[in-house]
Amino acid sequence: MSDAPHGGPAGPDAGRSGIDALVVGAGPVGLTAAHELVRRGVRVRVVDRAPGPAATSRALAVHARTLEICEQMGVLDALLPRGRRVEHFTLHLRGRTLIRFDTDYSAMPTRYPFSLMVDQVITERVLRERLARLGVRVEWGVALDSFTPHDDRVTVRLTAAGGRVETLDVPWLVGTDGAHSTVRKSLGLKLLGDATETWLNADVEMDAGLPGDSNHLVHTGRGTLLLVPFPQPGKWRVVDTQDIDQADDPEAVRARLERKVSAALRRPVTVSTPTWISVFTVQQRMIGSMRVGRCFVAGDAAHVHSPASGQGMNAGMQDAYNLAWKLADVIRGHAEERLLDSYSAERVPIGERLLGSTRIATALVALRNALGPVLLPVGLGVVRRVTPLKRKLERKMIRGFCGLAVEYPDSPLSLGGGTANSGSGGPGIRPGQRVGCTAEDRRTHPGWRDLCEELHDPRWTLLVPAGPEPGATRDLLTHLELAHGAAVSVRALCDTAHDRTGPRPLSDPDGALRRALGLGPDDFALVRPDGHLAAKGPVAAGSGPADALRAVGLTARDDETNPFAEATTR
Repeated sequence: MSDAPHGGPAGPDAGRSGIDALVVGAGPVGLTAAHELVRRGVRVRVVDRAPGPAATSRALAVHARTLEICEQMGVLDALLPRGRRVEHFTLHLRGRTLIRFDTDYSAMPTRYPFSLMVDQVITERVLRERLARLGVRVEWGVALDSFTPHDDRVTVRLTAAGGRVETLDVPWLVGTDGAHSTVRKSLGLKLLGDATETWLNADVEMDAGLPGDSNHLVHTGRGTLLLVPFPQPGKWRVVDTQDIDQADDPEAVRARLERKVSAALRRPVTVSTPTWISVFTVQQRMIGSMRVGRCFVAGDAAHVHSPASGQGMNAGMQDAYNLAWKLADVIRGHAEERLLDSYSAERVPIGERLLGSTRIATALVALRNALGPVLLPVGLGVVRRVTPLKRKLERKMIRGFCGLAVEYPDSPLSLGGGTANSGSGGPGIRPGQRVGCTAEDRRTHPGWRDLCEELHDPRWTLLVPAGPEPGATRDLLTHLELAHGAAVSVRALCDTAHDRTGPRPLSDPDGALRRALGLGPDDFALVRPDGHLAAKGPVAAGSGPADALRAVGLTARDDETNPFAEATTR
């Protein structure tokens, strides 16, 4: 068990344990939660019953929205060079390529219009290394045996390797301990849903001659093989949707896959002995609440999905990211506890929608219809020839798994009506929607460039127009920054980046950012730490922004110092 120091100064309710939160589970979900809590000054312990890091990768795909989150976290620079970009999905039948679907992100602007194929063990390693830089190391071989929730704390019992028992009180408990979660079961939360297919995964090297920038669905007659590229050239994950026997005999699995791939592609293909084989049941289950008092669950502990569209790790990391900034604001005393109610309110509906989209993806991958070999060439031939239809399908496919379409219109943090949703400059991005742009936008528009940099800041962002009366605006911004500066980055949205006293300007000389947000000359915008818009509307002599901050649960603290001021001054 590591005796490394735990990150950040203690929160106001750290209690006898000296920490603010215990994270149970050190997979990508738990590591994301811990990283984002520590980055915001929260003291954290991370424990995992496993003796050490995983040596095999269950997940491969990191989708566009998760890549955006990784950029905001400051870890993308270490992840991108280690992965392979995948931008296509190709269907094959009887040695023919029926169709290659491209990626179409035109309706969902992003700086990362692709999926990154990277081994989960690498993703976890990157997150562990960055967390260690912040002073926290995973405590391996430490199991959560039991816990007792109280109104003001959670009493937990931990057992380390060798049988040493530790009982302590922690203010908050975050369960990211997988599909068999101790936290979920102990809270009495039931995973509801069904189990359908049983598939086999095998990681192999093969000389199939297929482009590595695409996933490939190969129809074998009775079923299908899904081929997913690893970053290493020639290495593939093969998902067999039909034959799952002899999984304990790597040579038998190798020979079977070699026969099936060669027959399906109508050319000889050499397949290596698998380095990893797993037979698994495709499950579609979720819980109805992700918070019970001071306890939370995220990732597979809260919902399990078919691996057909690579949602498990991505949805889990997005859960953790959604939770961490809210919990940090409450722990640090910047927000009322009601802010935490929005976690379950936002993420449970997302889990429900994912169950629907992954069921469709599972049916597509399995393709067991006996008429498939007859109907597929005809139907896909039409799609291939009718470009608008193909583009429409590509947009729908991308929307179903990339995570960019996630919105929170019904969240208590998405303020509608009145001053919070009445920007006079046109509709633009609405409260609850993601604030995003393309790489080209970032390169060519100063407003987008500055906002993308601003989103690295772990705080909320309040954009208030400089306006025709710089003195009044300066007074407003100064007041808001004094009251909320530890939790909110206040920026003066202006035409130029000229020197000014008071809060920092955010230059938008061509108005591209204001147009995208739908802001008029006297409108403000409040952007959440995760990059979703919370509110917008007229400044209204100062009441608009102040009302919005109060409505989302942020508390004014006139005596609060700003721990991020030096790090975020530009």
